[in-house]
Amino acid sequence: MATASIRNRGARRTMSDINMVPFIDVMLVLLIIFMVTAPLLTPSVIDVPSVGKASAVPDQVITIEIDKNLKIVVKSRKPDKAAGINVSQDATMDTVAKIALQWQAGNAATPVVISADKKIAYENVVKLMDRLQRAGVQRVGLSVTLGE
Repeated sequence: MATASIRNRGARRTMSDINMVPFIDVMLVLLIIFMVTAPLLTPSVIDVPSVGKASAVPDQVITIEIDKNLKIVVKSRKPDKAAGINVSQDATMDTVAKIALQWQAGNAATPVVISADKKIAYENVVKLMDRLQRAGVQRVGLSVTLGE
């Protein structure tokens, strides 16, 4: 009986080697599939708008400036016979849309440009744009500096 138990111990020895051949076969099949299908895929093209200079400067532009302390100032250069008249008025987030609409004076083609300090949260600029568009201001843009 003692010899039978010794033979069983040897037969039950665990295999500590990992068979890598099936893994390599699967990886080669996947590699071939990707190599065949990759040239068939068409790359997507995104049409991104470009920034350039306008052909004509509008007569009146309403500028809304937001500084780093979230102070809002509405400025405008109104057309005059000799030279433009610069007007500015302090505003809050609640009154800025009303002021912009008053200064547009029924001319929806008058652009409103938001000029914000880069240190303020983007959320504040989006809220301002939303309020202007909900009030009926149609041409709202962002002021940017051209990078070199």
